[in-house]
Amino acid sequence: MEERLKSIRVLIMAMVFALILGLLFASCQSTAQTKSDDKTLVSTKLKWSERMAQTLMKKHPNAFEIDDKTAPKWDYVHGLVMTSFEELYKKTNNQMYYDYLKGYADATISPDGSIPSYSMEKYNIDMIVSGNIMFFLYDKTKEEKYLKAMQTMRDQLQNQPRTSEGGFWHKKIYPNQMWLDGLYMGSPFYARYTSKYENGKQLDDVAKQFELIQKNLLDSKTGLLYHGWDESKEMAWSNKETGTSPNFWSRSLGWYAMALVDALDYFPENHPKRGELILYLNSLSNTLLKYQHSSGLWYQVTDQGDREGNYLEASGSAMFAYAFAKGANKGYLPKEFKNHATKAFDGLTRDLMQITPEGYTILTQVCAVAGLGGKPFRDGSYDYYINERKKDNDPKATGPFILAALELNR
Repeated sequence: MEERLKSIRVLIMAMVFALILGLLFASCQSTAQTKSDDKTLVSTKLKWSERMAQTLMKKHPNAFEIDDKTAPKWDYVHGLVMTSFEELYKKTNNQMYYDYLKGYADATISPDGSIPSYSMEKYNIDMIVSGNIMFFLYDKTKEEKYLKAMQTMRDQLQNQPRTSEGGFWHKKIYPNQMWLDGLYMGSPFYARYTSKYENGKQLDDVAKQFELIQKNLLDSKTGLLYHGWDESKEMAWSNKETGTSPNFWSRSLGWYAMALVDALDYFPENHPKRGELILYLNSLSNTLLKYQHSSGLWYQVTDQGDREGNYLEASGSAMFAYAFAKGANKGYLPKEFKNHATKAFDGLTRDLMQITPEGYTILTQVCAVAGLGGKPFRDGSYDYYINERKKDNDPKATGPFILAALELNR
């Protein structure tokens, strides 16, 4: 009997020991799982628009830190990305997106409405684009500083140097020059401001900027538009007969396409210039389809295909995806352009996107910056464009990516 009791005690102790081991193992598994989950800072279950936005917020807790800035700066790349956050907030009603974009405005604009990091006397049209989010912020908060910031941008346009035909110079340091980039930087803001505060009286002048681009930068052979144009024909990069730069750069074409779809929002249906702008958009969009790679993407130098050194570039591709999708959604483009936009977006997420263990979305193959002239001199040659540095998640790609994702509900 005693031996039997001993056996029972041993059995009970063994069962208790096994139970304790099981509980310890489960606890370790849970801790390990928690640690693993902690690495995922951005949920992969979110739509691409929010995944990219939250990636930027995690990497840059203050919006002015985008593009690796260490101090608040009024800059076009922030204006572009904050525009995408405005649209994201309107779509999701998630307060953190509103707080992020308002945080940028409040970091760069003083309580009296002045902008310490901005210099009007430079007449740099790039600076206008950051004024776009001020319409939304002023309407929502009625804080006068946002209105004053808008009025400052309008004052710059009022005094911006122009070509002999009335086209805005890109910058004071680039006299007599119009760049495709400048149409996005200035025209949507100009159209919105004159529509909201001036009864649309300057919409003809907005349209004139596009008309001069079409007149002076369009290549009749390809249907593409050159990156820049020098009315004086004195710049070393300019063609001595036409004044145009020598190559087609996808991002500059992307700026132009986005300028058209965004400025059109403020042209009433009965405005005589509206149809003209829609024709420009359709002409460019149909031409771009001829150069779209089978992946859905576009090359850095648009018409040069797989020529040595050329590469499929993310920012231009994201801009085209946005312009196509919004153009189709608004009825400016045929409905099938939504499919072309989807193909481009799929190419971005399939071929150029990397996902980190934290869930961050990283767009690769982004040209960091490109321009014409300046020091060191940028000659607009093929070799110049393909050798400019690349930067992952450059804001000139992430902003249009979010905008495209929203238009495609992705």
